[in-house]
Amino acid sequence: MTRNSKMKNSIKFYLSLLLASGIFPLYGQSRQSEEEIIPSSRIGEYVNRFNTTDSELTVQMIPNNKTADFMIENVPRFECPDKELEEIYYFRWWTFRKHIKQTPDGYIISEFLPSVPWAGKYNGISCAAMHHFNEGRWLRCAAGYLDSYAGYWLRGGGSVRAYTFPVAHSLYSYYLTSGDDALIKEFLPDLIANFEAWEKEKFDKSRGVFWQNDGNDGMEVSVCGREMSLGYRVTINSCMIAEAKTIAAMAKRFGHPSGDIFEKKAVSLQANMLQTLWDKDAQFFKVIPKKDGAGLCDARELHGYTPWLYNLADEKYAAAWKFMMDSTHFYAPYGPTTVERCHPGFTVSYEGHECQWNGPSWPFSTSVTLTALTNLLNEQQQDYISKKDYFDLLKIFAKSHYLTKEDGTVVPWIDENLNPFTGDWIARTRLKTWENGTWSEAKGGVERGKDYNHSSFCDLVITGLAGIRPSEGNKLTVNPLIPADTWDYFCLEDVVYKGHKLTILYDKSGKKYKRGKGLRIFVDGVLKNKSNKIEKLSIDLGIVEVR
Repeated sequence: MTRNSKMKNSIKFYLSLLLASGIFPLYGQSRQSEEEIIPSSRIGEYVNRFNTTDSELTVQMIPNNKTADFMIENVPRFECPDKELEEIYYFRWWTFRKHIKQTPDGYIISEFLPSVPWAGKYNGISCAAMHHFNEGRWLRCAAGYLDSYAGYWLRGGGSVRAYTFPVAHSLYSYYLTSGDDALIKEFLPDLIANFEAWEKEKFDKSRGVFWQNDGNDGMEVSVCGREMSLGYRVTINSCMIAEAKTIAAMAKRFGHPSGDIFEKKAVSLQANMLQTLWDKDAQFFKVIPKKDGAGLCDARELHGYTPWLYNLADEKYAAAWKFMMDSTHFYAPYGPTTVERCHPGFTVSYEGHECQWNGPSWPFSTSVTLTALTNLLNEQQQDYISKKDYFDLLKIFAKSHYLTKEDGTVVPWIDENLNPFTGDWIARTRLKTWENGTWSEAKGGVERGKDYNHSSFCDLVITGLAGIRPSEGNKLTVNPLIPADTWDYFCLEDVVYKGHKLTILYDKSGKKYKRGKGLRIFVDGVLKNKSNKIEKLSIDLGIVEVR
């Protein structure tokens, strides 16, 4: 980044802190009433509970004793009758702040807290960076951290192509919540260069699709990589289609001449992926090994839902979702599983590589799949899967966020991979006795996966469960994925969106929050829309985009 850009981002960062503190109103808008629906003290109570049971092994920018203040100032408040889900919402914000890291070149978001040998500069890893942007964009002080993080990947020496990473799409998703397009305008040339580098490295002109090593998708030891880890995969191809579409949209927005070029790339690549990697008989997206004469792999793997992460597969492909809630395929008590359970290659192994994607449940893939499902439920009409299923899967995801310690206490926990039948954190169980009964330093050291920042959860609550659907312009859709007659109340309060504060609440009786019966949407404390039931609502923010 240029010196002027760094100075601008520093100013934005400190301004965002002032805005978050309440000293000044948000972007010139009138401040929302100081009356809180959910008391801020609730956050402090959760933080104190998490701190009490925590072994603070690695400290970065925000230590435990400063976390309550940070979260109260920056995190949207959430309340619901399911206290397990509510607890994990705050727990994931508590773990996320651990990964905000100050470096000599600015801020980054880490994946592992201890240094691991396969990471890049400052211990950065691009594999889950999309999740970092999706979560981090909801912080009130997001600008200072995420703007710097974008610069790290594109100009600061981060290994942006070490793993499949939709960096353009991630920045655009961040822009949709902030309303400030300065960042995507500044980095457009870098995003174009990054795409072209991917083409040189991983594009197969004869097939018209990209290939990737399953390990560089973050999915080593996969069933469809058992014979050859290189393959034509919907992961990398969905990512690159989304990148091309996003770059095309950015280019047209700013009058860059590459808009039509990238639009054509996206159309061609999407058509080739759908034709090449869709198995009509199995009704699923699959892998083709990168070798002469290879056909589609015989296994359905969870990453086959990735096209919906970017809205790339229409209704005729939606039959793939009938396998999600089927226990002979992906459904499990601590699932979903990374390959269908009926496949001969499915296994939950405590031998060999500690990170296997051939059966265990991975929060990374669960996050991708649930985000994809929110898109399906919002964008398409189909009868294969419902918002009740999303609700149930999110509850399972929350339930998986626990660990029983050696003294028998149960604490909130996020780690690497799960036994889908017992909830045991497999990599942790393996690594703590890896070499002569001690943690292996070569594998990342003590509690490598503790507080692992490799997935999302808060974004799934905000954009899925509570239903805030970021979009261009002033129109906003809110579509909570909560089945009718399930909860009597819920509230998501003080979500900063394009410089405004949003509050979404539902009160069946009207007695819980005393703001009327039913669903309510408030913008800067003003009621904008309402319904007697939980349903899709739209509002007009009536604002000018922040420039």
